[in-house]
Amino acid sequence: MSTAFQSYDLGGTRLSNRIVMAPMTRSRAYGPGESATDLMAEYYAQRASAGLIVTEGTQPSPIGQGYPDTPGIHSAEQVAAWKKVTDAVHAKSGVIFLQIMHTGRVGHSSWTGVQPVGPSAVQAKGQIYTHDGLKDFEVPQELTDAEVEATIADYVSASRNAIEAGFDGVELHGANGYLIHQFLAPNSNTRTDRWGGSPEARARFAVETAKAVADAIGADRTGFRMSPGNPFNDIDESDRADVEATYTALVDGLAPLNLAYLHQMEAPGYRDFTTQARKAWPTTFILNPFTGQEPTGHKELDLIEDGTADLLAYGGLFLANPDLPKRLAVGGPFNTPDRATSFGGDHTGYTDYPTLD
Repeated sequence: MSTAFQSYDLGGTRLSNRIVMAPMTRSRAYGPGESATDLMAEYYAQRASAGLIVTEGTQPSPIGQGYPDTPGIHSAEQVAAWKKVTDAVHAKSGVIFLQIMHTGRVGHSSWTGVQPVGPSAVQAKGQIYTHDGLKDFEVPQELTDAEVEATIADYVSASRNAIEAGFDGVELHGANGYLIHQFLAPNSNTRTDRWGGSPEARARFAVETAKAVADAIGADRTGFRMSPGNPFNDIDESDRADVEATYTALVDGLAPLNLAYLHQMEAPGYRDFTTQARKAWPTTFILNPFTGQEPTGHKELDLIEDGTADLLAYGGLFLANPDLPKRLAVGGPFNTPDRATSFGGDHTGYTDYPTLD
């Protein structure tokens, strides 16, 4: 498994290995105005041996916040707080990208004070956690054409803020049922204007956002995450032909931008599309593979060796194993993630997982 632990050139940025810490919401942004804390700096610095860290989803605007205690990147206060995180990671020779996540219709007015927004006024089925307990999702306000353009501008401003905060780049979250994914999916995007209807039109918001961000901070500092076929947050992509047409349009639209990377979160039964996307993608391809009920583990390193992916993203194991590359290199053992402490709380289940040393 030597290739996975060799250095790698990511658009001019040297990575010490090909192991990626996947973005994971941890809901511990207790600083003023949903800003990062010293504890978050410690958490990410502990994991700086990753070739690349991608942070938890971070809202580009107040209305983009979907959950309590998630961090933002839209105020000077938040930029200054994140600088402590990037300094801590860079002090340990790590590389860190900020994931920008506008949650769209996945949110609630009980803490933002305003109605969530989305591509269409289609309420997601299910409930969302708030400080007052679980509440039904709300009907989102459909974004006007001008508001769509303003939202793209929010992504651009957030990306510039991320670079000011010292991040090596940003990842646009186009997966897991959040705003960009909502534009891609036919059940959450029922528009008939230039932002909806055909697969190409539904992919336009993603492509235009990526282009605007790449123009602002550089394509070599811009990544994109997608999850075709992922039903999370009431996304219905059950029509396989439509999914493949939509994501082919997405990849074809993003490819000419020469972004730093494309990061695919793989859904069950989508390995054939993974292979297709990997062949069509001109730069680095990161895979967060579907492995069934178990977290991505040691045996998935074969996907780097056989060329399925350039880099491999790990979620649950990185949560529980701050020195994961070292553990993968020697075949374990691996700490088991404590799901009860995944979201919110203090250092427990956050910065207290032991290393091999």
